[in-house]
Amino acid sequence: MKKIIGILITVALVFPASALALESAKELSAKALKECQQGRNANASAVRLASFEQAQALAERALDLDDQLAEGHFALFCGLGEQMRLDGESLSSLFGLSRIISALDRTLELDPNHLDALSAKATFLVKLPRLLGGDPEKGEQLLRRVIQEDPTSIHARVTLAQIHADRGEYGKARVLATLALKHAEDQQRQDLIPEVRTLLAKLQIVAKL
Repeated sequence: MKKIIGILITVALVFPASALALESAKELSAKALKECQQGRNANASAVRLASFEQAQALAERALDLDDQLAEGHFALFCGLGEQMRLDGESLSSLFGLSRIISALDRTLELDPNHLDALSAKATFLVKLPRLLGGDPEKGEQLLRRVIQEDPTSIHARVTLAQIHADRGEYGKARVLATLALKHAEDQQRQDLIPEVRTLLAKLQIVAKL
């Protein structure tokens, strides 16, 4: 018994409660991001929604343990953001949108080089009206930074392709969309491949007009 107690005391000294909580928070964050991706891959809306809600719950548990964990905030952003996107990307709930952006900003505050968060932030800056914090010029700069630092980025290329298409620069848009499709197929991102193919098909149609 004394030996067991001695081992427990040693463990408590070497691995304090904060360290154990941090590890648990990381595990929960990883599970939340995995759940979010499973939701993206699902076909049925009900299944997708359940996965996104579970991702949100796991992320919130992770942040209860460690609010300084960037990946936990990004997991929360993923769960909340995908729920809003499933609802048609409605901006009717300003509170919901505010919470999503807050989770994203907190991620970048804790990890300024979090490329997935940078890509998401750039997309918000490009698509949101200035009244809600949009800044297309800054967003485009961030997208180019993401692509430079991560040559396999898919989201950043798709958003940048849409920017060029809106300007009538269809050649540049097709190059970006083609590369985005290649990377989506290489990474087996079944949740993104249809979207990129649709964008590329539209660009090819416009090019023939």
